Amino acid sequence: MSFESLTYETRDGIAFVTMNRPEKRNALDITMRNELSQVVLEMRNDKSLFAAIITGAGGAFCAGGDLQGLADGKATPSETRRRIQDIYVWLYELISLELPVITAVDGAAYGAGINIALAGDFILASTRARFSEVFGRIGLVPDVGGFFLLPRIVGLQKAKELIFSARSFGPEEAKEWGIVYEIYEPDQLMDEAVKLAERFRHSSRDAIGISKNILNQSFNQDFRGLGELEAFGQAVAHDSQYHSEAVARFLDKEPLLFNWDEAEKVSRGK
Repeated sequence: MSFESLTYETRDGIAFVTMNRPEKRNALDITMRNELSQVVLEMRNDKSLFAAIITGAGGAFCAGGDLQGLADGKATPSETRRRIQDIYVWLYELISLELPVITAVDGAAYGAGINIALAGDFILASTRARFSEVFGRIGLVPDVGGFFLLPRIVGLQKAKELIFSARSFGPEEAKEWGIVYEIYEPDQLMDEAVKLAERFRHSSRDAIGISKNILNQSFNQDFRGLGELEAFGQAVAHDSQYHSEAVARFLDKEPLLFNWDEAEKVSRGK
């Protein structure tokens, strides 16, 4: 598929999405929003995939919304509301994507950028990554899911600090708060993202997809509601071909195809 503001390719079961406006530090404009919408649906419908990696070109992840574009096309309140509503269509699909999604952050992840990163399941950051819920600096409130995603990871008080202050912070702080999974040198970042993705090669897409969507709802459900979701999810997973074949391998004393510990050893060359 050919795009103007991003690149998309699949290689051996892994989807690679690269926001590609390096001259604007990959700022999110209407073209990129529309193309992200198309790519997310493409990944959702591609049953050959087992993981996805989202990154940015040219030493930046995404520096936020394209302020020049917004200034050039001054919108009415109704138009702004519709623009944010449109973002939530593809953002919901990204957050709910039934694949492990790795966001590889090098350089700036500001405003919309940090929230796109948070929409993934694992954030890998380079040593030069910088994060900020920068909206307050220009008198705006977070969008692209920031109100939903950030407090679920860092807690309400820390989310208030980061949003109210609009301050920037580096990868070490981000890892301390649970935002970042691992930190690497810039020239190692994408290789490590692929290694992490490869650990899921033999996993059950159904089991991960069901688990991911129940986890996404876990803060909004009571104990009984989660129990019902768990029961329905387990019924589907229990009836899958993957589960039947895994049980057969176990009973035949054969190694299971999906073993995170062994996959990690392979990825580390041990």
